[in-house]
Amino acid sequence: MTDPTRLAGPTSHSFMSQRLKLHYAAWGNPEAPPLLLLHGGRDHCRSWDWVAQRLADRYHIICPDLRGHGDSAWSPDGDYSMASYLYDLAQVIHQLKLAPLSIIAHSLGGNIALRYTGLYPENVSRIVAIEGLGPSPRMIAEREKTPFSDRLRGWIDEKRQAAGRQPRRYPTLEEALERMKSENTYLTDEQARHLTAHGVSQNEDGTFSWKFDNYLRVWSAPDISHEQVAELWRAIRCPTLLCYGEKSWASNPEKDGRAALFQDARTVSFPDAGHWLHHDRFEMFMDEVERFLDGGQPAN
Repeated sequence: MTDPTRLAGPTSHSFMSQRLKLHYAAWGNPEAPPLLLLHGGRDHCRSWDWVAQRLADRYHIICPDLRGHGDSAWSPDGDYSMASYLYDLAQVIHQLKLAPLSIIAHSLGGNIALRYTGLYPENVSRIVAIEGLGPSPRMIAEREKTPFSDRLRGWIDEKRQAAGRQPRRYPTLEEALERMKSENTYLTDEQARHLTAHGVSQNEDGTFSWKFDNYLRVWSAPDISHEQVAELWRAIRCPTLLCYGEKSWASNPEKDGRAALFQDARTVSFPDAGHWLHHDRFEMFMDEVERFLDGGQPAN
C-alpha cells in the first residue's frame, strides 16, 4: 500500500480561460485514463497530493487551481460566480481533451463539477462529490426568507467592504500553520504543514499571506434557482458517489432528500470526520473511492 505521507511532486502547467492564466498540477501517465480533482473554496490544488499519489499509477491526474486560488490568476473584477467557475472547468476539460473522464471534487469544487456533469453527461464516466451539494434545503429556506432585493443589496455592500480589506499577514510560517490547524482540528501536524506550505506566499517584507483572493470571502451574486440546479443533477447519467462527514456542518443528502434527485447515486457517511473528510479519514475515503472508480460494490 502506498504511504500517503511520502509525497512525490507533480508537474505544473497552465491554461487560459476568460483571459486568465489558470494553473493545474498533473500527476501520472498522460496515456492513462484521465481523472480530474477539483478543490473547494479557499483551498488549492496541492490539497489533493495524498489522493493523487495513491492513484497516479492508474490515472493521468489533473488538479486545477480554481480562479483566485492557489497559483491561478485572480479575477481583475473580483468575479467568482458559479458561471465563471463552470466555464473554467469546461475549458480545461476541452483544451486538454480529457473527456470522457472521472472527477473527484470537494465542496465548492463538487458544486461546480456536478453542474458540469449535468450539462455534459456524456463527458463524465464517474463522479465523487465530497459535500458538494451546497446549502441544505433547510438553510436555503431560511436564506430565502430575506427578500431577493435585500440579498442583492447585501452582496453589493459586502463587495464594497472587500475592496478595502487587506490580506492578513502572518509574521511567520508557524503562525499561518496554527491558523490552518484551528480551521480543521482533525488534521495531523504533517497534513497541516503541507497544506500551509502550499497555501501561502511570502510577501516582500518577509511575512506570509494566503494565496487566495480576499474577494472570495464574499459569496457570489445570487445564483441560478435551486430548481435549476436540481434539474442539472437529474441530468447526470453516470454513477455518482456523495460523501459526507458525520461531524461536518453539511447536511447528509440521503437524509434531506437531495440524493433522490440523482439517477444513480450512493451516499457514504464517514464517522469522526468533518468537512475535509478526505483528509480526516484518508484510508477509509480511499477505500471507497478506489472501489467506486473500479466499478466495484460498496463494502458491507
